[in-house]
Amino acid sequence: MFEIIKLLFDICLFKKGPQDLPFSVWVWRLLVVGDVVVSFLMINIHTDRLNSLLQSVVSALLIVGFSWLMLYVGRKPERFYQTSGALLGTDALISFFALPAIASMAIGTGSLLVFAVTMVLMAWHWLVTGHIFRNALGQTWTFSLGLAFLYILGSYQVIALLFPEVAGVK
Repeated sequence: MFEIIKLLFDICLFKKGPQDLPFSVWVWRLLVVGDVVVSFLMINIHTDRLNSLLQSVVSALLIVGFSWLMLYVGRKPERFYQTSGALLGTDALISFFALPAIASMAIGTGSLLVFAVTMVLMAWHWLVTGHIFRNALGQTWTFSLGLAFLYILGSYQVIALLFPEVAGVK
């Protein structure tokens, strides 16, 4: 397991790509569970357990579904487990690092520094997602970052549509 976490760190640092993850359904399932658990911990700061669990599962399904669609359209479906695993694992890793900032903002002690750290982590997540897309599809950085931006924006919209309390709609 340590090797997988180290590999995910290397992907987050742009040293490796999703192709470096082992092609293993077991590892993929572990990364799905890891992402759902970390997402649950983050979302549970703001809402009840049931909503947190539902949002976490929907978030993981969005990652998996978008990965499959992107690779299917790009005619590279054989890269599904590694690509979606890399997206799930790096999302969990970056979200884990964001937990203290999100918690401090939730209890009202968030400062400008905490906000800046959160923005840096969001930008880093976008760049890492673009890096994974670039390696998975063999496309340019520009295309991959654009696709990553559309994916992140679209996933936020789907979550806000399914869970209006996230968007502040009562």
